[in-house]
Amino acid sequence: MAHALPLLQDEPEGSPEEPDPDSPLCISEDDFWRRVPAYAHVSRAEFLDHQWQARNAITRPERLLEVLQDCVSEDFREDVAQAMAHATMAMRLSPYILSLIDWREPYADPLRRQFIPVKSSTRPDHPCVGLDSLGERHDAAVPGLVHRYPDKVLFLALDTCPVYCRFCTRSYAIGPDNGGVEKVSLKVSETRWEAAFQYIKSHPKVEDVVVSGGDTYQLKAEQIRSIGLRLLDIPHVRRIRFATKGLAVMPMKILSDKPWFQAICEVVALGRKRRKEVVVHTHFNHPNEITAITEEALGRLFEAGVTVRNQSVLQRGVNDDIATMRLLLKRLSYINVHPYYVYVHDLVKGVEDLRTSVHTATELEKHMRGSTAGFNTPTFVVDAPGGGGKRDAHSYEHYDRVSGVSVYTAPVVKPGQFFCYVDPLDSLPAEGRARWNDPREHTPILREALIAAGANQTTIDSDFFATAAQ
Repeated sequence: MAHALPLLQDEPEGSPEEPDPDSPLCISEDDFWRRVPAYAHVSRAEFLDHQWQARNAITRPERLLEVLQDCVSEDFREDVAQAMAHATMAMRLSPYILSLIDWREPYADPLRRQFIPVKSSTRPDHPCVGLDSLGERHDAAVPGLVHRYPDKVLFLALDTCPVYCRFCTRSYAIGPDNGGVEKVSLKVSETRWEAAFQYIKSHPKVEDVVVSGGDTYQLKAEQIRSIGLRLLDIPHVRRIRFATKGLAVMPMKILSDKPWFQAICEVVALGRKRRKEVVVHTHFNHPNEITAITEEALGRLFEAGVTVRNQSVLQRGVNDDIATMRLLLKRLSYINVHPYYVYVHDLVKGVEDLRTSVHTATELEKHMRGSTAGFNTPTFVVDAPGGGGKRDAHSYEHYDRVSGVSVYTAPVVKPGQFFCYVDPLDSLPAEGRARWNDPREHTPILREALIAAGANQTTIDSDFFATAAQ
């Protein structure tokens, strides 16, 4: 087992030059949590304990407002309270992620934008936004097992996470009921899991299994081991990915939860012995999420031979500019995390203030390509609404920037079908906004885009709108 390295070393004596905040090496190394008055007296040992983080996670808006009462104005607290009263996603914040937010400028902070809504930034949902825009429930072979691609399945093992992102694409199921939404239950269940394993076993074309949820960080060590062994024992399963945002929001679990760390390492090692790939997929969106604690946690995974890849979500005011995205890729490379995907934001209810246009994604992609090594350059993708799967953002069949409709096809996943993504309304010119503001124009807008993309009238009538209705 890898030896423990010094963590969060004391600052050297003297007065060094002010570090460049845009340097990949400029990460939070001090006791940054002490800047939040509620955590000012929390020791380093406590803060680095994943159990302390879990026990002190903020799950109620009123508790958040208590913690922040000495950090922000009364107006800001009221702004948050009004937004949470109608939020689709429940609240769950680790002290770690809360401490990384710059409370001197809470409205502008990119981490606050991801996790804590404010009423003043709320925008009306696009008419095409829904709770399950990707159609996962429609493509579920058995409860919690999505089979969309020929050789890959998505196994949703549970419905909880160490934090709840307000932009979660699985808001139809993740976390407790909130904002009037009654969630689909994907709780840990041996019976449900067994049905998933049996389905995978009976479908020899399935080679790749993504274990997600929820978040695999929330699984117990023996559950990680059990899932890994069951899947590795299926001869035709060649690749397993354990998905977790935990590395970004509670990295100290890798350092202080020895059983969980050992379990993931054992499954990876057994997979390698059987010449099967077992990796971890994680989710960093902004360079400020990477600290010295992150660096140490990822270093231990790297020493243990665990491959980690990253999937980001493109978000307005978070990572939708060239400098921020470049810095994120560079910092990820410094902690041996491979940038894999950047998703154009899914059509999630209640977060129009975070969505960007497809044009933003394609322009960013141009500037990322060549700025670092190709294997550290992510693919920018649209996860096509309605179940088309991941498509290169620039691979649309048609894109009208006035209406904001881009049309994609998925020849392997669902041949002959067409899938429409829509840009946020406030990114459109006045003509486009005016048409979408008229409900009678919704179907004509989509129909025009489909025809321009090459869909015939029969396909449009019998296929697209039937799928959209589901």
